Amino acid sequence: MATNFWAPIQLSLEVATVSGIIVLVLGLFLGKMMANTAFKGKTFVETTFLLPLVLPPSVVGFLLIVIFGRNSPIGQLIETVFKHPIMFTWWAAVIASTVVAFPLMYQSAKAGFETIDRDIEDAARVDGADEFKLFAFITIPLAHRAIISGAILSFARGLGEFGATLMFAGNIPGKTQTIPTAIYIAIDSGNMELAWLWVISMVGISFLMLLGVRLMSSK
Repeated sequence: MATNFWAPIQLSLEVATVSGIIVLVLGLFLGKMMANTAFKGKTFVETTFLLPLVLPPSVVGFLLIVIFGRNSPIGQLIETVFKHPIMFTWWAAVIASTVVAFPLMYQSAKAGFETIDRDIEDAARVDGADEFKLFAFITIPLAHRAIISGAILSFARGLGEFGATLMFAGNIPGKTQTIPTAIYIAIDSGNMELAWLWVISMVGISFLMLLGVRLMSSK
């Protein structure tokens, strides 16, 4: 009972943490680039970034299967290099969580970067700061509230991902079974006690994540 209960929680936290780090890096880089750059087709690119917010999870899962499946060039390359397809693996769950969580991080980071006074960054450049130091020691600290809020929201979103994960990573206990998929299977098998325990855990974690966002925004 204890092993069955804790395994999906541990796996969910691991997947959400790794995907959260990936999303944070991508969100900071792309958010900064899109906040400071104007180019033809920018609206189209940003709309593509935000699509996972509105697409049904089954559609996201289907697209991941098409892109990373064994019949795709990317999937064949991965299988050639690692001697194993990526579908129904731990990394498949990470990819699914990353895709659905990225828009939240991107939007928050971009909004934070857009509020920064460009004169401050220009002054740092005049004082000799290179682009890396400017980004690390000026831009990020000035936008830290938006960045932290985005990181918390994207972590919570990745933690709660169900549909795309179930389609792309499957539901293998101890390997790809996250809390949402475990709840689904527990209900389907009539194990309501175990389902309730996971639901309470998920509600508690999600509540703490949202509380953190609220506290950040109120400061």
